[in-house]
Amino acid sequence: MSSDRISEPLPATPETSADSPFRTEPTARDEAPQFVLPLVVHLEKTDPPARNDALVTAARAVLTILSDPRSLGEDEGGAEGEWARVMRDWQDARIRKVVRRARGAEWRKASALPGITVTGGHAEVRVFPPVPLDGWPKELAKLQVSGTDLDDPEPLAAPDAAGPVLWMSPDVEMSAGKAMAQAGHGAQLAWWELSDTERKAWREAGFPLSVATPDAARWRELTASGLPVVRDAGFTEIAPGSCTVVADHPALRR
Repeated sequence: MSSDRISEPLPATPETSADSPFRTEPTARDEAPQFVLPLVVHLEKTDPPARNDALVTAARAVLTILSDPRSLGEDEGGAEGEWARVMRDWQDARIRKVVRRARGAEWRKASALPGITVTGGHAEVRVFPPVPLDGWPKELAKLQVSGTDLDDPEPLAAPDAAGPVLWMSPDVEMSAGKAMAQAGHGAQLAWWELSDTERKAWREAGFPLSVATPDAARWRELTASGLPVVRDAGFTEIAPGSCTVVADHPALRR
């Protein structure tokens, strides 16, 4: 599966603040220590998850760690969450995510590290606190990025248009790992745009969301709608600046 080491989500609108992590030109964020958010998908040879299930689960995993008390600034007692500093440092620099795969003993070793396992219909994705680009735990560093791709053996149901939808580009071919990272970017962009009340409601509902691919005409409408858009830096698999995901949440629709 493909890594998303240096691909970043970019907003659709040009009004990007000077310190945004989504500017394409060098900024002060490039001078900060750089971190990556590791995600590991459980991928057994004989029983792999469906592709769409893996994408949904990866997106929910990103939302889960963003909202976890250990990632937040302070708990009710005033103490800082154990992951709060590294989560803050990761989000203060460039946003990076890497998806790797594990099976058997590799999955069990990865599951023993601090992190959160999120389960979908059949998919399992474990998300870990960010690590330095050159400071991966050995249990994760040896896991493979490339590997067997995933598909959807059954026709996909139509997405729930009343709920959050991550719309994947119909024009860009991506491996499952690349697409999982991009779905995670889209979920994160939606999360950042929501109010505290809207975030709480989504979290308490269990982060329901759909992943779907629209037709070309609908995709053009979505990318021009003002909803958050993920654009890829183009270092792996696809051309620089490619729009990969539109993050559609009911609270963000105008």
